[in-house]
Amino acid sequence: MDVKLIAQIREQTGAGMLAVKKALDESQGNAEGAIEILRKSGAAKAAKKAGRATDQGAVGSYIHGGGKIGVVVEVQCETDFVSRNEQFQAMVSDLAMHIAAMHPLYVSREEVPADVASKEREIYAEEVKDKPADIQDKILDGKMDKYYKEVCLLEQEYLKDDSKTVEEYVQSKVLQLGENLKIARFSRLAIGE
Repeated sequence: MDVKLIAQIREQTGAGMLAVKKALDESQGNAEGAIEILRKSGAAKAAKKAGRATDQGAVGSYIHGGGKIGVVVEVQCETDFVSRNEQFQAMVSDLAMHIAAMHPLYVSREEVPADVASKEREIYAEEVKDKPADIQDKILDGKMDKYYKEVCLLEQEYLKDDSKTVEEYVQSKVLQLGENLKIARFSRLAIGE
């Protein structure tokens, strides 16, 4: 088995060595097939952990631009052991840096106030009023999805790896650390905003 291929897949997926070897065996040595197998099994494992309580965690911060932008983020996990883990602490710091750079307004679409979402939809409805009636709803849904990808942290492309969203990045850490992780809240301050 190709050690470099295993290392490359481990880096991409965050999966353990044995899981990568098993996935490569299942896919008959096909790297893309192995990654797909790992993503499917990883999503299932992460979903199983999602319901578990997260009453530990860490608050991380990031100051950027000579003190012009500051971020504080709370990320929760299940145990104090993981909250002190180097990988967990690095993830919290990376998330704070992402928030500083990408300026999300909410953690998830569920946090967007109904009146804000309604107002955005009204604006987009005005933009598409001259389109055929049968496709207006699809266009509106697409525009709202784009809006959520801009303002919701979990739906944004992850700053350090734009092949995944922030949510997918956090889920990869769930698999690495073996615990449910949750971005509870954040605050971003910038001079003049």
